[in-house]
Amino acid sequence: MSAPTIELGQTQGTSLREGAFGNATALSCRECGHQVELGPHYACPECFGPLEIAYDFPRVTREEIEAGPRNIWRYKALLPVPDDIELSPNTEPGFTRLLRANNLAAELGIANLWVKDDSTNPTNSFKDRVVACALSAAREFGSKVFACPSTGNLANAVAAAGARAGIRTVVFIPSNLEQPKQVNSAVFTDSLVAVDGNYDDVNKLASEIAGEEDGWAFVNVNVRPYYAEGSKTLGYEIAEQLGWRLPDQIVIPVASGSQLTKVHKAFQELIRLGLVADKPYRVFGAQAQGCSPVSVAYKAGVDAIRPVKPDTIAKSLAIGNPADGIYVLDICRETGGAVEDVTDDEVRAGIVLLARTEGIFTETAGGTTVAVLRKLVETGQLDTSLETVVINTGHGLKTLDAVAGSVAPAATIAPTYAAFAASDLG
Repeated sequence: MSAPTIELGQTQGTSLREGAFGNATALSCRECGHQVELGPHYACPECFGPLEIAYDFPRVTREEIEAGPRNIWRYKALLPVPDDIELSPNTEPGFTRLLRANNLAAELGIANLWVKDDSTNPTNSFKDRVVACALSAAREFGSKVFACPSTGNLANAVAAAGARAGIRTVVFIPSNLEQPKQVNSAVFTDSLVAVDGNYDDVNKLASEIAGEEDGWAFVNVNVRPYYAEGSKTLGYEIAEQLGWRLPDQIVIPVASGSQLTKVHKAFQELIRLGLVADKPYRVFGAQAQGCSPVSVAYKAGVDAIRPVKPDTIAKSLAIGNPADGIYVLDICRETGGAVEDVTDDEVRAGIVLLARTEGIFTETAGGTTVAVLRKLVETGQLDTSLETVVINTGHGLKTLDAVAGSVAPAATIAPTYAAFAASDLG
């Protein structure tokens, strides 16, 4: 027997305006395919599988996209947002730089390498993308509170977006989060809540609150299907910035796994819409060894993800029970990629390597991705002759402590030429 249709807006007690979610048509279960009407729902009523957005896309041309604003709303026809989204106050993230990384490529022996640098978003991480889509959904549902559980970057993005939109924000973080990320959230909101526990504990609390409190939009809980679609814009931008083509290989950090799955979804949508040529590409996932349940499952050749207790400096990747882990496994295996992990020392080395070859200061998630890129080359898992993109998701000023002990002044000298000449710097 099928489940009853879920009425629009029944949770929030509001009716949705026509076109509130653009070309989105329904919420579709990834597991069983059951569809429910658009609303603040995230679990299938039939099998409790995760819901994602289904669309009826119109014909979209490259020219129409290129004529749009230089932010993620140039792709609004492919997102669950209204056509007038630009009129709503938001942080306007996206269309960040794609840099040819010749120096890093030479260091690693890769023929053609690019860095998609999302550290230049409004709050210096890719989370501004997903939050902008979640904020649009929260508005349409009439939510009174904009909230999230977070490992740091998401808290920054939610707090800033809420301030810009004039919506009350409440963000929940693990109490041991890096101090710069705590400050970067607290400066935007007076409702930063530190929880004694890891991210999975924080997420559990958020889920309980979302179930009990009316009018709360938790971006990665009860509006997760809309939130997650924002990650697709990374894939769209990479293809457009490469001249409307897909890379041969891409390396993506894995926390919940949502970013990797949505970049892959973006590539597939571009192919179906005829915006890029259909071609094979390989997807690689990057984790830190102190929280690498997806990598462990990949290497063991199993489908089940065994949750772990995180213990790594890469706190933005420290999700011990990743919601999209099994889908990451599927994508990496199907495309001929892999999921790899590196130690904390390798993460630190990855941060320094990217900074000293390309002038990009990345946080620990980016250090993880660069270190995994190097490991994939060294182990022969990545084809160095193919065009490769690596994603940097955040700025290094957020995780200064990670490298503070390994970088320092080369020398301390007196303010005289004689002192300089006597040093090894000349």
